[in-house]
Amino acid sequence: MSSPAYPSGTVRALLDTAHVSDATRAALLARLDAPVAYAPQFLAPETFALLEAVAGRLFPQPDRPTQPIALAPAIDQRLAEGRADGWRYDALPPDREAYRMGLGGIQEIAQAQFQADFMALEAAQQDAVLHTLAGGHPAGPTWQTLDAGRFFEELLAELAATYYAHPLAQEEIGYVGMADLPAWPKIGLNEREEREVAMGE
Repeated sequence: MSSPAYPSGTVRALLDTAHVSDATRAALLARLDAPVAYAPQFLAPETFALLEAVAGRLFPQPDRPTQPIALAPAIDQRLAEGRADGWRYDALPPDREAYRMGLGGIQEIAQAQFQADFMALEAAQQDAVLHTLAGGHPAGPTWQTLDAGRFFEELLAELAATYYAHPLAQEEIGYVGMADLPAWPKIGLNEREEREVAMGE
């Protein structure tokens, strides 16, 4: 991961300005200030730990070794509340069932390839399991009824959306689109709003 596109603290400083709506400010501060400890509400503790491990391999965060952006809690909370994420492949069952089946199926792949649970594998072996899942034709009874490729795509898409919805990830890529009050009138090539930080500053 390269150094942040914006200096650390840029997004938090923007949240204190009138450029951000109250609703947006509340949502982003909740993500910034989320407690480190989280007790799963929907998934069983061991299944939640598996989801955390999978998320850690798909979105490694070596620049945040002590406090990475937590991705699994948002998925568990959504499932607990019975909320959809806006879309679903008709080849997949409803999200709650798909996640329970899919995470169990990841354990089946790990057992088939390495005769061990996913959590017990080394990082390279975990990556191999996820590569097999992404390939769409893994071993295990779960994948006889659950479309592996579609499940992997759904999982990856939700993890990506959760990651880049976090203010620290937005800071990394130089995104300040949440500061949309007033609008963005300078839309020409190389034009920059006064509230935007120039790269390298």
